[in-house]
Amino acid sequence: MAEAVPVDHAPKLDGTLDDPLWLTAKPITDFRQREPFEGKPPTEKTEVRILYTRHAVYFGIRCYDSQPSRIVATELRRDVSQDLDDHFEILIDSNHDRRGAYVFEINSLGTQSDGLIVEEQGGSDGGDFDRGWDGVWTSEARIASDGWTATIEIPFTTLNFTHASEVIWGLNLKRFIRRKNEENLWSAYRRTFGITKVSEAGELRGIKDIGSGRLFIVKPYGLARYDKQSGQDPLFPLTGGVDFKYGLTSKLVLNLTANTDFADTDVDLEPFNLTPFKVFIPEKRQFFLENAGIFNFDMGDQDQLFFSRQIGIDPITGQQVPINGGAKLTGTFGRTELGVMDVDTRSSGPNPYANYVVARLKEALWAGSYIGVMGIDKRSGDTQDSFNQTGGVDTRLVFLKDWFVDGHMAGTRSPGDPSGASDVGASLSYRSNWLDGIVERRKIGPNFNPEVGFIERTDSNETYGDLTFKVRPEIPSVRELQFESFILHAPDTRNEVSTQEWQGTFRAEFNNGAYTDNDIADVFTQRITTPFHIYKNVFIPNGLYHFARHQLTYGSGQDRRFTYSFFERFGGYYGGTLNEFRVRANYRPTAKFSLSASETWDRFRLPLANGNFSVLLASLQGNYSFTRFLTFTSLIQMDTSNAQAVSANFRLRYNYRPDSDIYIIYNVGTQFASIAPANPPQIRETRFAVKFTYSFFP
Repeated sequence: MAEAVPVDHAPKLDGTLDDPLWLTAKPITDFRQREPFEGKPPTEKTEVRILYTRHAVYFGIRCYDSQPSRIVATELRRDVSQDLDDHFEILIDSNHDRRGAYVFEINSLGTQSDGLIVEEQGGSDGGDFDRGWDGVWTSEARIASDGWTATIEIPFTTLNFTHASEVIWGLNLKRFIRRKNEENLWSAYRRTFGITKVSEAGELRGIKDIGSGRLFIVKPYGLARYDKQSGQDPLFPLTGGVDFKYGLTSKLVLNLTANTDFADTDVDLEPFNLTPFKVFIPEKRQFFLENAGIFNFDMGDQDQLFFSRQIGIDPITGQQVPINGGAKLTGTFGRTELGVMDVDTRSSGPNPYANYVVARLKEALWAGSYIGVMGIDKRSGDTQDSFNQTGGVDTRLVFLKDWFVDGHMAGTRSPGDPSGASDVGASLSYRSNWLDGIVERRKIGPNFNPEVGFIERTDSNETYGDLTFKVRPEIPSVRELQFESFILHAPDTRNEVSTQEWQGTFRAEFNNGAYTDNDIADVFTQRITTPFHIYKNVFIPNGLYHFARHQLTYGSGQDRRFTYSFFERFGGYYGGTLNEFRVRANYRPTAKFSLSASETWDRFRLPLANGNFSVLLASLQGNYSFTRFLTFTSLIQMDTSNAQAVSANFRLRYNYRPDSDIYIIYNVGTQFASIAPANPPQIRETRFAVKFTYSFFP
């Protein structure tokens, strides 16, 4: 348990702990290793002191380091992963429901990242939290002769925490030492889960008699733009809109958006789809990212009953579909978690106007367990497809901390009300330090059609099993060895062969973050029922194909300013052969400048007319941070499977006050990639935009 100490005024927030006010708080020091030696004392000492006033809570952090010259500090951009830096995370479960939490992350340069943990699930990128949520808070940090220090102020309004006479929060703290690849936590330091295990967080007491912290943010924007699409006249729109965020209670937040714009959203990396299935591309748009975890309805692998990229983006071309406005209500009441969303889009090109309503309820059971329902209703101006409705029930049950039972039932309705429009599945999984395993059964009907979801394949009767053995041998520089094998048997619902795969994999993780990931064998059976477009005028014909592939991967240590990885996969491919070679490199010479490059070369040899060809995918990204608040990013991509192979994006961002920005953006190509199978042609656009946002707190 930790104790916060009241003060009459805020301490000095200059990144040092020189202010005498910090000495009034008892330091938190009892951290334990999660990596590499679970439960052992850390190799470096850490102290955290907590103060509060009527309107904010303050954290003073001192990270002692016996070799301060080796502290890794290279990132100045907000909301970018800090995994390559020394960093510190603060988890606050302000509702103390032991299910979800806010996370605030800072590195030794004072750079901020923040997000949410929902139902003890980390981010879709494999990180500790979902970075879609942005809060208003301040931070500074300094590197000193004995380590690094940081000061943080988090207003109660950011936590949407209203007046309370006495407060108990869930709290956890995490320090990461990059050069040692060492992770230290105050609580929940089991290697299997880490800081995402909110139910095992510690407690923060002592906060009492605070002022109202109700969240209320108004954020208008103005946008001037030049927009030119291939074959069309240029447009010069001057427009604006507004976002609202209001805390109805300390546990319920209402988001409203009008004439929503996503010009400042990061562009997608262009994929080249080697499969006959859809491509999953994560959501990046802020309105949909915030509190997105509440709407998760996982059905296995990457399949989701609700996938927000189906709203406002054409799934075939990747073109934006204008959004008139939307509303979103998220939060909890009692043991029930609630999410309701309504979004209205106007007609654009081949996309008619549409309205989307999504409702999600989850009832908490015991720690980490829940039962939930979801309903989705889409109405559109398409006379052939005027509506699509989706409903589902799901559950997660946790037993003895390490055993998980997941299950779902879902169905869809569309014009004509076709049969076979259901999806039913269940899995049993186990996680421990030495063994991970899962067994899964799932049946997807041929007409299951969640138009506002993501389903890789339909008409499938799947059985899946996976075992991963993990050992930590006493070998110098080696942290963990893994041996994994899985099998997938997925005939169609008539029990005819459709997809089969089995794989054996060996991995090694090294103490400096280096790794190797090698598929000893990856054996496929795949039936193609519709000619599969792979490249320009090349189509893989219908048939039943058997082939095997092999993979070699190596990634360098992550504690250097220059990092790299190699990937080589080779073997059969739909009656011929395919060799994939990819190299990636990152160089961070200073905290202000970084450069990353990637190149993938796919060499096809297929027994078809024009079946011998190669596809080159390349990207070059440069980032320059004048300060933490003024940054320039550039991304140049090349895809030789497209007629116009090169695209580019340049963006200057000035964060002139918390949650308020000026953007200057130039884009040639497409901002959002297609998720459709078979690599459809993309619409090319040239866009120049200047966007101004301003947040204020009435």
